[in-house]
Amino acid sequence: MTAKELKQELEYKNKSAFDTISEDELERSFAYAESYKLFLDYGKTERESVSYAIAMAEKRGYTEYRLGDEITEGGKYYYNNRGKELILFKVGEEPLEKGAYIMAAHVDSPRIDLKQNPLYEDSGFGMFKTHYYGGIKKYQWTAVPLALHGVVVKNDNTVVDICIGEDEDEPIFYISDLLPHLAKDQMGKTLAEGITGEGLNIIVGSEPYREEETDGAIRLNLLRILNEKYGIKEEDFLSAELSAVPAMKARDIGLDRSLIAGYGHDDRVCAYSEITALFDTDNTEKTVFAVLADKEETGSDGVTGMQSEIFADILAEVCEAKGANYRVVKANSKCLSADVNACYDPNYPEVLEKKNACYINHGVVLSKFTGARGKSGTSDATAEFTGYVRNFLNDAGVVWQMAELGKVDQGGGGTVAKFLANMNIDTLDVGVPVISMHAPYEAISKLDLYMTYKAFCAFIA
Repeated sequence: MTAKELKQELEYKNKSAFDTISEDELERSFAYAESYKLFLDYGKTERESVSYAIAMAEKRGYTEYRLGDEITEGGKYYYNNRGKELILFKVGEEPLEKGAYIMAAHVDSPRIDLKQNPLYEDSGFGMFKTHYYGGIKKYQWTAVPLALHGVVVKNDNTVVDICIGEDEDEPIFYISDLLPHLAKDQMGKTLAEGITGEGLNIIVGSEPYREEETDGAIRLNLLRILNEKYGIKEEDFLSAELSAVPAMKARDIGLDRSLIAGYGHDDRVCAYSEITALFDTDNTEKTVFAVLADKEETGSDGVTGMQSEIFADILAEVCEAKGANYRVVKANSKCLSADVNACYDPNYPEVLEKKNACYINHGVVLSKFTGARGKSGTSDATAEFTGYVRNFLNDAGVVWQMAELGKVDQGGGGTVAKFLANMNIDTLDVGVPVISMHAPYEAISKLDLYMTYKAFCAFIA
């Protein structure tokens, strides 16, 4: 055997999807990206993502399930957990002791939340006090257009939906930054210190209430506007969830339009891939779950996070309906924890190790482990389950790659994988490589998006 033949037989090479994809499949991937961009634009918070996904599910015959409802073989259901987490499932024909097939992603993203008592006036401006949510570079959130999304629950328990700043004729919101002419001291600080958390105050307005002179006239005028438009009072902020998110639409990047810029790729890109795979796959044998969880960016705690027992409760209900042993079902189940990874960025090569990084257009990325430093905070999938995933991806013609999250000791991150793995369910992270992760405007490849969708289809086919 020649050296060339031996290299071809034995060596591993991480290839671009462009090397193998057909023109027809390339066209399908670009068309799929258009529908994904709509999902991004209409689902900028976890509540909006859940609402959008429910509408998609109901069009495909899924019905709402509440704990204790009857579950039948062949049924297609969704559980809406407080409007912020969604669990979709369809019940297959084969014995459940063979195991369920689980896909789990999160739909919350880093953002700027309003404090519970946010409104104040200072030096001619009406302002909102904020508390940032998730891991952000604070300086990236200044001097960009922001929209206000969320809900306000009034004293009579009426829920008021808020969305201001997305339409072209609506006002936006804004966090100021210091002009370079006066920023000598600021620019001498580290990036982490240049903008403080308490400095992320949002400009809301500047016009005073002019009917009569009064203290706090700008603040009063803003309260008047909110009351006239939404019927809310200042006390209602105490029971509100309001977030400032980038007021920018998803857009194609580049002359070839091969990439997508948008807010919230992490991790709505995986959420959309898994639910569309669920909707588009006709297999009636397998019992399949698709989880869209909340609170991943803050540790997955709380009633709508992946550490909540609600998924385990629903799995137990399905087991009871099928007459299956819950413990056996868990032991034989399989999960793809859907989350993104850090794409190799030629502008910042120093933090990534080339042989073990993921690359743009090289397909869906498998992450055997995440965590930090000595693999702290990760489930670290078994070699056997990793091999199982490799096998079905290859059989389905899915372009895939393997990567870890940056150089050893550089930092790290986590996903929801460990919470499923802690239930004695084999779990592996799969997802899309992302550029500028956690920035107000992230970037992904259309081919990587499509290959992630294709991977989920292969998993549950």
